[in-house]
Amino acid sequence: MMSPNGKTALTNVRVFDGTRLLSPETVVIDQGRITADAAGARVVDGGGAVLLPGLIDAHVHLSGRPDLERLREFGVTTALDMGSAPHEFVDSLRGLHGLTDIRSAGVPAIAPGSPHSHIPLLGELGVVRDAGEAEKFVEARVAEGSDYLKIVVGDPAPSHDHATLAALVAAARERGLLVVAHAAARPAVEMALKAGVDVLTHVPMDLAMDVETAARMRTDRRIVVPTLAMMEGIIAQSAPPGADYEASRASVAQLHRAGVPILAGTDANSAPGVPAAISHGDSLHRELELLVDAGLSTLDALRSATVLPARHFGLDDRGVIAPGYRADLVLIDGDPVHDISATRRIRGVWCGGVEHVPA
Repeated sequence: MMSPNGKTALTNVRVFDGTRLLSPETVVIDQGRITADAAGARVVDGGGAVLLPGLIDAHVHLSGRPDLERLREFGVTTALDMGSAPHEFVDSLRGLHGLTDIRSAGVPAIAPGSPHSHIPLLGELGVVRDAGEAEKFVEARVAEGSDYLKIVVGDPAPSHDHATLAALVAAARERGLLVVAHAAARPAVEMALKAGVDVLTHVPMDLAMDVETAARMRTDRRIVVPTLAMMEGIIAQSAPPGADYEASRASVAQLHRAGVPILAGTDANSAPGVPAAISHGDSLHRELELLVDAGLSTLDALRSATVLPARHFGLDDRGVIAPGYRADLVLIDGDPVHDISATRRIRGVWCGGVEHVPA
């Protein structure tokens, strides 16, 4: 319940400001935003609990409203969808009051004949045959409202050639779109880097990143969403030949040492026939634990699911707790700086200022 004027004051909460936990203070929610004015607010005593910015999962796939409800249940207030169709379906999930807010790539660019091309509807709409089709494909994504471009790079053969990848990246750049590449093996990583993509999602399961590649990625300002939860899931659920979770873990460690920005993403999905079924919401907490296991500090892990995805995906109204920002918040018991698993102990979630108490 909110006060009659729509304000709620969360008192005695320890705010994570992106670098540390602050001493207990008051955070005021008013009309979906954070404000400094507590006058007339309903008061909720946080009892010294930790208040995090709403968590951001930087790689999901959506099948419907239940996915958003489950994400909210686990404190994920923003989700970056990396491939859904048609655009009318994506639009139906945007801006739903009190639910997880989304951004989406819409239809990803897929090579003809590749495994992704056999995905119902998505594979049909996403096929780009050659460089000559790149401009038209990207223009269609812009018209449909895609927030960034996704390219499936280095899918098991056949795959796009360099000319096609470069043309897709160039067309996206001309329209101000960030370019995200699916790249789950070392050859795919090299193809994506050569083409000039901005974000690589997944990390190799065949061969760990080397020092030189990681340093080059840092110099070229690349960003990585490792999806370790998916990599762990693949090993447990389908165990394809040559796949090795340790290669993925070592890659994250190498990239982190090199200073490459790491964003938390899970590849959560409920689609049939995928290498691993990864549940929405709770998997992000597993992702944070896996990132810490791979060498990130707990502070870095928290940043990977808050301020960093907001910054790198241009979500300028979230990712931190400050007046004027969107009231996406997660109240938890325990100290996640001491123990990252504390993020699982959720007392309350606010999506755009709308309160939800997990079951």
